[in-house]
Amino acid sequence: MIDVTIANFEAEVIEASMHTPVLVDFWAPWCGPCKVIGPLLEKLEAAYAGRFKLVKIDSDQEQQLAGAFGIRSIPTCVLLKNGQPVDGFMGALPEGQIRAFLDKHVPSEGEIEAEAEEADAQDALAQGDVHGALEKLQQAVTADPANDDARFDLVKLLLELGQDDDAKVAFAPVIAKASGVRRLDALQRWMQARDAQMEVADPQARVEALQGRIAANRRDFEARFALAQLLWAHGQHTAAMDELLEILMRDKAWNEDLARKTYIAILEIIDPPKPKVAEGQVPPEDPTVATYRRRLSSVVLS
Repeated sequence: MIDVTIANFEAEVIEASMHTPVLVDFWAPWCGPCKVIGPLLEKLEAAYAGRFKLVKIDSDQEQQLAGAFGIRSIPTCVLLKNGQPVDGFMGALPEGQIRAFLDKHVPSEGEIEAEAEEADAQDALAQGDVHGALEKLQQAVTADPANDDARFDLVKLLLELGQDDDAKVAFAPVIAKASGVRRLDALQRWMQARDAQMEVADPQARVEALQGRIAANRRDFEARFALAQLLWAHGQHTAAMDELLEILMRDKAWNEDLARKTYIAILEIIDPPKPKVAEGQVPPEDPTVATYRRRLSSVVLS
């Protein structure tokens, strides 16, 4: 628990809430109910073990802050996330109700564990420890099955390692919502591309045959798309997007927008994790991804 004044409000409340939910307890020394809820909030802060941060503001001493939050009675508690108030309550509520309030807004232990495991996985990948990263991502998904970012990274890595069956098992819990989540949709399209090429006995001969069809008819979009699928399945991402652009330049809406949707899916797959940057800064974009995003925009908007 931290006592906050106007001097440290920005650092202890606004900046801190960018990373951890901050519960602000407005109180005063003369307030009887404040003396009841104060120790209870401190107990819960310890019990939640860093999942939220508790600060106290003396509304008599810090009238400017109390006024800014529109405090009209005490005790009043306000929860901030990402620098903004998101919820609050008034009065000395019992512990069960405060827990219910907190559980609506603070991350679960599993979510925190999953975020830590995922961060460790990215560090392992940066160091070339692929199998260590795979283990960390599996632990992240186990800790928080609802963490779509960790699941995306896990399925992607499994596919990159050629473990398609394991990837499908890991993807199965989110397959029902894949069409509504861009990154999950990208994974599903990639798996479909890989499945479509599993039975191609001689990929090079297939490539040559498709290129022959395209040379004979540049509007043979079925051949172009099949070639893009084959190239993508074998890790030739930019070559696949080049073929899809050829379709889009001639027929933007071909086959219910299939070329554009597949192109976007490839961008999602090849877009690397963004590095951490200082608050307010924009992380740099991968040059290849940036180039192909611009190419898509120029074709679609032309």
